[in-house]
Amino acid sequence: MTPTPEDLAAQYAQMSEPELMELARSYDGLLEVAQAALRAEFARRALEPPLVEEPKQWEFRHLITVRRYRDLAEAYAGRSLLESAGIPAWIADENLVRMDWFYSNMVGGLRLQVDERDEATAREILDEAAPDTITYGEEQVYVQPTCPKCGSAEITLGSGTENGRSLLALYLVSIPVPPQQAAWHCEACDARWVESDD
Repeated sequence: MTPTPEDLAAQYAQMSEPELMELARSYDGLLEVAQAALRAEFARRALEPPLVEEPKQWEFRHLITVRRYRDLAEAYAGRSLLESAGIPAWIADENLVRMDWFYSNMVGGLRLQVDERDEATAREILDEAAPDTITYGEEQVYVQPTCPKCGSAEITLGSGTENGRSLLALYLVSIPVPPQQAAWHCEACDARWVESDD
């Protein structure tokens, strides 16, 4: 049953000012009769209607994939590099791969994505080579290790003989096998070497 203008006027007259203001914020959702009664009550009390903020418009972004990664750590490093340069970046399928990293191959890897307008800058930043040296502090300098055979910086430090194997040998045959020194491996030329003390 639709309320009469008199009923609404009596109801609004009993409401406090904050209650009226709250009701006025939902003005568009009221019936025409209720809107007229509310306007009349505001005029009777000489109240200014509240400012109603326009609802925010959703912003649709056209995202471009600038890199694909298999591992989360690499994807995080790429995102961090872009964000430190002031470029917002997102990792698509991050939560799916976080549940089980085997899904990474199934979905085509983790996709590092940026806004369409930032694509060229993002690719340029990600394609930059790592610096040979990084200075931090006053006298401390980090020197990027390279392969002694081909000079590539695409190298990884392996773990040598794993501690697990040493413990297994000790447990099974009661012979201690000390772990070997960690060895470097070059991804470019497949060279392996152990870093000398000098």
